[in-house]
Amino acid sequence: MLVSSAAEYFTTLDKRFAPAAAKGFKGIFQFVLTGDGGGTWHVVVDDSTMTVGDGPSPTPAQATMNMDAGEWVKMANGQLNGMMAVMKGILKVQGNVMLAKKMQDIFPISKG
Repeated sequence: MLVSSAAEYFTTLDKRFAPAAAKGFKGIFQFVLTGDGGGTWHVVVDDSTMTVGDGPSPTPAQATMNMDAGEWVKMANGQLNGMMAVMKGILKVQGNVMLAKKMQDIFPISKG
């Protein structure tokens, strides 16, 4: 599923969610996306369920992703490799980097 904005990514995240990949997993991801179309969102994954919230997480996130909103859309659409984005400093991860890596399994990216 391709998206045209960061907001669309988060409003449709439930359609990308892979509950089987989240079985037994608990974590809070926070996303701070800057630039046009940016904003802050958080996602709580709790044993095969997920919820998305606008704004910062009321509970500390284990992994926070910081990135330009336009670049996030490219990554969400499979046009930018997440690992390369980290290596090039386009995507900055604060907190548990392994938790951020797990996100690839829980929320598979589109191929576009």
